[in-house]
Amino acid sequence: MPGTRVLVLFAHPAPRRSRVQQRLAAAVRALDGVTFHDLYAAYPDFDVDVAHEQALLVAHDIVVLQHPFYWYSTPAILKQWQDVVLEHGWAYGREGNALRGKMLLSVISTGGLESAYCREGGNRYTVGELLSPLAQTAFLCGMDYLPPFVVHGTHAMTDDEMDAAAADYAMIVAALRDGRLDLAAARARGRLNADVSALCGG
Repeated sequence: MPGTRVLVLFAHPAPRRSRVQQRLAAAVRALDGVTFHDLYAAYPDFDVDVAHEQALLVAHDIVVLQHPFYWYSTPAILKQWQDVVLEHGWAYGREGNALRGKMLLSVISTGGLESAYCREGGNRYTVGELLSPLAQTAFLCGMDYLPPFVVHGTHAMTDDEMDAAAADYAMIVAALRDGRLDLAAARARGRLNADVSALCGG
């Protein structure tokens, strides 16, 4: 949709050590209508500027949480961000409707293969199940939480595979920005990575 703005909240304490996250970040930084916000660079002391972050959220329609999957959760800065920015009476509660109707998407990378994230796998749960606290946070704030975009097996990925994942990520974000993403098809998936072109109307 014209005028739709996307806010990418990037959380990686050592991005130079992650080839995958560097490529993902570069792919969306260059897109029109996207604000790329590196939380660790902005707040190295974790002293999050609540008013500034809330103003950013109000000014954008789609919020993307981009981060490595640390211990089945987010890096610490993103948890700190949630704790102080998503205030009662602003993000949730009787008067808290500032985020209502906005969309939330998790974009994560993990060294584990997709086969490890299931009942029979070493991690016992799907990525979607492990991300349920974020899904519930979105629900509480009146946001529309989409299935995640998950890059699996990062330690063994080739350069071509990383570039392909980054291109798919950029395609998803651009389709969301332009209102071209098939939301019904997206919600039926466990993650947004499969057949991205069809999902994005391509």
